[in-house]
Order: sequence, then structure tokens, then C-alpha cells
Amino acid sequence: QVQLVESGGGSVQPGGSLRLSCTDSGVTLADYSVGWFRQGPGKERAGVACTGTRSGGTYYAGDVKGRFTVSRDYAKNTVYLQMDNLKPEDTAVYYCAASVLADPVLGDGWCYSEEFWTDYWGRGTQVTVSS
Repeated sequence: QVQLVESGGGSVQPGGSLRLSCTDSGVTLADYSVGWFRQGPGKERAGVACTGTRSGGTYYAGDVKGRFTVSRDYAKNTVYLQMDNLKPEDTAVYYCAASVLADPVLGDGWCYSEEFWTDYWGRGTQVTVSS
């Protein structure tokens, strides 16, 4: 049974960094594509970044590209979201999601669409960026 658990959220000043973790004790995350989503106050949930099982590549939404990094630690069965140079607009609940589907050959729209991530979701971790 897949039970995704996010951790690492907290409060940080603008320009600061946080590293979120997504783990699961029931399955091997290396067998799943893993994505990160966030839902800010009064906003819809939106895709942030992801990594696929077919290519091993990483994909980022435009507003986080260059600041956020997705990585896997296979030994720890964990996927990380390193967030640097955080901005107040990054304030949100962050969720990880897992899919048995492999990333398509072309394009990255799948990464940001909840239609791809139909299998498993975590409960989220709060990130607050404020001075």
C-alpha cells in the first residue's frame, strides 16, 4: 500500500531555502514517477515539478525554474524538492504525488496535470515565506 508522506515544510524568510522530502514505506518510489504540487491561499492546486521513471529527467514550472530542484535518493526511497531563493508567493501547502505511469516521450504538460497523477497523493506540508 502506498502512503506518501511529505516533510520538511516550515517558515522561512524571503531568499531562504527549504528541502521537502517525500517518502513511502510501502513501495519503492524508484518504480514511480513522482511529482510536486502546491496550493497557495485562495488558489487552485498547481504542478510545480516532477521526475519521470522513463527518462529520469526533471521538469519544472516556469515560476520555479532555476530555484527548485527535484532529486531522488534511491537508498532512502525518498524524493526531494530543494527550494532556494524562496519568495512570498511560494507560500503554499506542498504535496507529492506518485504515478505508475512513465513520463511520455514528448512534452512536459503531463507533469503539471493532475490527470497524470491519479494514483497516490500525500497529505501535504505547509511552506510559509514571510519577513
